[in-house]
Amino acid sequence: MKIALTGDSILFRRLNSLTDPVIRPLFDLIRACDVSFTNLELVANDYVGDPALDHGGTHFGAPSWVLDELADAGFDLFAAATNHSLDYGIAGLRAMMAQLERRQLLYAGIGTNLEEARLPAYCTRPAGTVALLSCVSTFARGQEAAAQTGLMPGRPGINPLHFQRSHEVTAEEMAQLSRLYERLGLRAELDEKIRQGFSTAPAAGSLSFDGTRFVTGEQTRTRTVPDARDSADLIRWIGEARLVSDVVVLSIHGHEGGYNVAGLPDIEIPADFLRAFTHTAIEAGADIVVCHGPHLLRGIEIYRGRPIFHGLGNFIGQNELVARLPMDSYTAFRYTPDMTPHRLYRGRSENDQKGFPSDIRFWDSIVPVCHFEDGSLQDIVLHPVTLGLGLSAHRRGTPFLATGAQGLRILEHVRDLSAPFGVVLDPDTGRIDLSSHEKSMS
Repeated sequence: MKIALTGDSILFRRLNSLTDPVIRPLFDLIRACDVSFTNLELVANDYVGDPALDHGGTHFGAPSWVLDELADAGFDLFAAATNHSLDYGIAGLRAMMAQLERRQLLYAGIGTNLEEARLPAYCTRPAGTVALLSCVSTFARGQEAAAQTGLMPGRPGINPLHFQRSHEVTAEEMAQLSRLYERLGLRAELDEKIRQGFSTAPAAGSLSFDGTRFVTGEQTRTRTVPDARDSADLIRWIGEARLVSDVVVLSIHGHEGGYNVAGLPDIEIPADFLRAFTHTAIEAGADIVVCHGPHLLRGIEIYRGRPIFHGLGNFIGQNELVARLPMDSYTAFRYTPDMTPHRLYRGRSENDQKGFPSDIRFWDSIVPVCHFEDGSLQDIVLHPVTLGLGLSAHRRGTPFLATGAQGLRILEHVRDLSAPFGVVLDPDTGRIDLSSHEKSMS
């Protein structure tokens, strides 16, 4: 069984994957696989719903027919848990779910309550069954689905992967923060909240500034750990999927970055909690973990003989082609609503001098094809993809296979990102050497 994987699909125009000779070879490759996956980084709801104040960076409302374009492109499984899932509130989320279900498309990661959002989707083909679970770590408070009780329904939303973030500081730095805490009156404010029963005392050696937690440590660094309750719930459903599937895929949408070898924050490095939870997911029974969110490529890891794609980048990147924007988007970028949407995006990037249009990393992608036989991983081949940086705004963002020097450059970059994980990638063929990992498993 061959499974194709892609990153974020942000689609607002007709894709024409069946007729465009430039992009068709890429999509023929996707359609030729037994099962193909993409991340649905938009709200395909015909702009139904109420624009959210706390959105995912901009409002990604889209026509519902983009789902037909993605289905024609060969995609069978859709991860729907992203930081944009509730750009148009619960009403908008419900509208997109209705559009997905009307087309009988298989999606995971959103639901009318928490347990429904946790559920796997199952795609059965003659070659076997692939299960998909989808979760997200980057989202606004209240966008996560809530559980039902005996008396009340749950809240519609995304399948959350919460995490705890602590800013580790030295003893000297903590002493400085403590003095500020006292002088600003925050200590007295917290004591009163504790007295009234609205808060609890922080753990020894820690301090909280408006929800930002500082702890005393040996160095100045941010540390993250996955939430135990969310981890347990996700593990439970991974175990369920393991019982009734040939291959289990976990999709994680998360923007959070970690630190590089120089000790500096680096968007190309996954955060500690993401690295930890991807390992937990494999141990629980996932065969593939596919991550996306920061819109650029990250390294590949083979853990216990199973691949973890720490970041597949953008697959379709038409974020500059949103046709309608609510007032909150204009306010966020300090523009007045008399500015048309694309002019807003041009202003936001200062005519392509900053942001996504100024950085090639956001326009490189890969499509891994994983080959399984009887549940055993046999092969992984990476196909380099470009989104056409340098083309005009209405043409770039549509993917096609990268060839020649461009394709080699992309695969060499993935090779370098993956080397710290011990993965050996041949950039000439796109093939990952699984033999050394098989020996480590034996």
